[in-house]
Amino acid sequence: MQCLYVDLDGTLLGRGGSLVHDADGNPSLLSLRAVEACLRVEAEVVLMSGRRMVTVREPARLLGQPSYIFEAGAGLVLDGETFWICDGLEPGERTIAEQVAAGGAPELLLERFAGRLEFHAPWHEGREVSHLFRGRVDAAEADALLAAEGHDQLRLVDNGGIDVPRHGLDVPDGELRAYHLVPRGVSKARAVARHQRARGYAPERCIAVGDSREDLAVAPAVGTFWLVANGLARDPSMTAGAPGNVRVTEERNGAGVYEAVVTTLAQRG
Repeated sequence: MQCLYVDLDGTLLGRGGSLVHDADGNPSLLSLRAVEACLRVEAEVVLMSGRRMVTVREPARLLGQPSYIFEAGAGLVLDGETFWICDGLEPGERTIAEQVAAGGAPELLLERFAGRLEFHAPWHEGREVSHLFRGRVDAAEADALLAAEGHDQLRLVDNGGIDVPRHGLDVPDGELRAYHLVPRGVSKARAVARHQRARGYAPERCIAVGDSREDLAVAPAVGTFWLVANGLARDPSMTAGAPGNVRVTEERNGAGVYEAVVTTLAQRG
């Protein structure tokens, strides 16, 4: 195995975004053991997250990894150098997020899906590319709205289920999801492929683990994609029509990542 591409929230991290707790909040080191198993066979670990650059950089540094993917694939940091994968959009006098906001697309979504969508405060602040929301909407319906209103260069990414203590939506807590408004070409899959080309990795010798539809889209870029059990529990239809290299773990969150890694190593050993 050459590389593990792994999502953070809802996947490698447990309750409350903790690296040392499981899905129920019990102390667990299985996430770290999954990373350790990769490092022992000299496989790189690349975090792929919807988080901002700085909030992915620090956990990557703590794991000793020089590359990571941030803002749902909008950016790739490779050995300290940042690459923007935004269909030609790059930060200048205004960030990419500011350029998107100037067109009015975020306000359009908030108005049309009032009561079902709101900014994912406070994590929506300080972003360089994506506009981050929480709620429960059909991303395909949102994309159709964007296209109809002249924003076909953008798309709404479903980045998986979330748990937050407070929100102002008419959506049950267990159904809340995170969404990113990004340039249409932005995706974790595209960033993964960019990293593989730079490293010279063979896709069939890489695996990915995640909990969302956006993570699942990485499947064609790797040998095996592992969907953690909690992701499927939140969205049971997610695997309908999925590629044949998709597997579902028995365990949730970090325990699921550990299961994916040790199973892969055992089968390839």
